[in-house]
Amino acid sequence: MSALQSAKANGREHATQLDANDPLKSFRKEFLLPTKIGSGPQPKRTSERIASHLSAWATKGVLGHFTELEDSDLPPFLHVDDAAAKLMAPLVGAEASEVAVMETLTANLHLLMASFYRPNQEKYKIIIEGKAFPSDHYAVESQIRHHGFDPKEAMVLIEPEDPSVATISTSHILSVIDKHASTTALVLLPGIQYYTGQYLDIKAITAHAHGHGILIGWDLAHAVGNVDLRLTEWDVDFAAWCNYKYVNSGPGAIGGLFVNSRHGQVGNPSALALTAVIASLEIFALTDMATIRAKSMAMTRYLEDLLLCPPSANSHYKKHLPYQIITPSNQEERGAQLSVRLEPGLLEGVMRFLEDAGVIVDERRPDVIRVAPAPLFNTFNEVWDFVNVFTSACLAAQAGTVHGSQESAALEAQDQKGWAEIK
Repeated sequence: MSALQSAKANGREHATQLDANDPLKSFRKEFLLPTKIGSGPQPKRTSERIASHLSAWATKGVLGHFTELEDSDLPPFLHVDDAAAKLMAPLVGAEASEVAVMETLTANLHLLMASFYRPNQEKYKIIIEGKAFPSDHYAVESQIRHHGFDPKEAMVLIEPEDPSVATISTSHILSVIDKHASTTALVLLPGIQYYTGQYLDIKAITAHAHGHGILIGWDLAHAVGNVDLRLTEWDVDFAAWCNYKYVNSGPGAIGGLFVNSRHGQVGNPSALALTAVIASLEIFALTDMATIRAKSMAMTRYLEDLLLCPPSANSHYKKHLPYQIITPSNQEERGAQLSVRLEPGLLEGVMRFLEDAGVIVDERRPDVIRVAPAPLFNTFNEVWDFVNVFTSACLAAQAGTVHGSQESAALEAQDQKGWAEIK
C-alpha cells in the first residue's frame, strides 16, 4: 500500500465510507446509547417488554400463565422459557431443546459439573486453562474438593508454552490433553479467553477430547453474541455463559446453558427475568450471527490497523508505540476484543484520560486494557475517534500531564478499597 493509500485508509473519510456500507447500521437505533458507552447498552424494547409483562401480571394474575396476552408479543408466562430458548439457540448453534436461559454463569457451571464431573480413582482430573476467570477456577476447585480429591493433584492447569506470550496454541492444549488423558474426567475451557481475547478452536479441541473418551465443557461468557458458534455441530457436551456482555441483557441478567441432546434436557427460570433477555434476543433475531461476525471481524481489523498506525500520531510515536496488542492477529483466533498491553506505569494515566474524555474501556491491572467494538451499535467512526483519543491518552500519560477529574479520583479511591482485585 502506498503512503497516499495508507493515509486515506487511516482518514475519517474511510471510516465514514465503511459506515455507509455497513449492513447493520440500522441496528444502532435499537439501543439507548448513553454519553459514556461501556458494554451492553439497553435495547429500547427492554422497557416495553418488561412493562408489558408487569401489566399482564397485574391484570391477569395467575391466569397469565396460560392465556395469550392481547397487547403483547410475549407468550403466556408458562411458555416464556420456550420463547427465550428458541431465540437463544441460533446464537450458539443449537436446538432450542438443548438450551436454557437461567441462573448465573457460575451457578450454571456448578450445575453442569455436578452432572458431568463423575470422577473415580482412575479418572479424576479436570483440565482448565491456567489463567481461567477466577470464578471458574474456584468452581472447578470446589467441585474437586466436593468429590474428595485434592486440587493440587486433580486440577491440571494449561499454561502458555512461552511465559512471554499470553496466548496458548491449539497444539499445546491438545498435547496437555494427551498427557493427562488416562487420568482426566473432564475438560473445561473458555471459548474466548477473557484477558487476551483469544478465540480457542472449540471444534478441534472438543473432537480431540472426545477421541480420548473425555467429556468437555465451555465457558462462553465472552463468545456468545460475539462469534458464530456451532455447539451441536461441534458435538460440545455442555456450555454456559452470561447474557450481560455481547447479548446486552442488562446488569445481573440471568445466564444461559447448553446441554447436548445426547445427554438430556434442561430446566427453566422466572418469567420476569427472562423478559429482559428476550428483548435483546429479538434484536439478534432480526439478523444472524454470520452477518454480525462479518462486521465484527472488519471492525476489529480496522481497530487493529489504526492502533498499529495511529492517524493523529507523528512518525516517532508510530515507530515506538507505547503498547502492544496481545490478542492474536489472526481473525479466526479472536472475537471483537483486542487486549492492549501498555508500557509499565501508563495504565492509570491512560484510564484517567479516557474516562475524562467519555471513553469506557476495561482495565486489567497492571497494564492491560480491553477494547471491543460491538457490531450491533458501534460505528467505524467511533473506532477512528477512539484511536485518536487513545493516542492522546498515551502521550499525556507518558508526559505525566494527566491529573484526572473528581470522578477519576473517586474510582481510584475504590481501587484502594480492593476494587482492582475484584475486577
